[in-house]
Amino acid sequence: MIKEDKILLTNKRIVIKVGSAVLREGNTLAIERLNNLVDLIATLKKEKNTQVILVSSGAVAAGNIALKLDKTQVLNRQALAAIGQPLLMKYYKKRFKEHGFRCAQMLLVEEDFDSRKRSKNAKGVMEILLTNDIIPILNENDVIANKELLFGDNDQLAAHAAYFFDADLLTILSDVDGLYDSNPHENPNAKMRKIVNNIEDDELEMKHTPNSEFATGGIVTKLKAANFLLKRNKMMYLSSGFDLTNAYDFLVHENHNSGTLFKK
Repeated sequence: MIKEDKILLTNKRIVIKVGSAVLREGNTLAIERLNNLVDLIATLKKEKNTQVILVSSGAVAAGNIALKLDKTQVLNRQALAAIGQPLLMKYYKKRFKEHGFRCAQMLLVEEDFDSRKRSKNAKGVMEILLTNDIIPILNENDVIANKELLFGDNDQLAAHAAYFFDADLLTILSDVDGLYDSNPHENPNAKMRKIVNNIEDDELEMKHTPNSEFATGGIVTKLKAANFLLKRNKMMYLSSGFDLTNAYDFLVHENHNSGTLFKK
């Protein structure tokens, strides 16, 4: 008997988004966590025949390793993104190759989804990559996207990618392990909301609280991503990117032990 919150992902297409807070540790890239992420994706592809689109933050953080700049300045963040993006891809390419997979880079901005011609072209490229068993790695084009760099975030990019590229599920791996009924840092009795069918307007207007100096998101941006998908009858799963146990349980073993599933 299949539980109501059990999602079958064999032969499906999913988007996995990982944030800067997960991919950075101190003054360097969190290589172990990046490796664990690649292992998860490789497992999904080999055991579940799942098509995976990866949305990865971390370019600015990776660039900061090579060059120390004031990240509060927009041009500095753009320069760090330009430096860090190929460094980030270098690690991904190396690790995916060890599993026998190839990956490709796609840098997008919001306008790519608003323009019919550009979104059609992006869809065409995406289908070619997935059909040829190549793992697309998406990021916001921080080097040229002024407004998006200040106010945008990869949670929204991932939500749009899940919708426009016809994915069955968006998974966000974050520094939070799910959505709680109150702030777990302030309330030790806070309980995780395992299934969320609707997001209230006041939840979308809470204060923006990213937990990393390199992050541009927070729980609100994740709720906005989930709300975008719920309105389009798509699903989103939110879990920890630090410990992938729950992600394996849900995505690979199809057991919803923890993490929050947003679904109608």
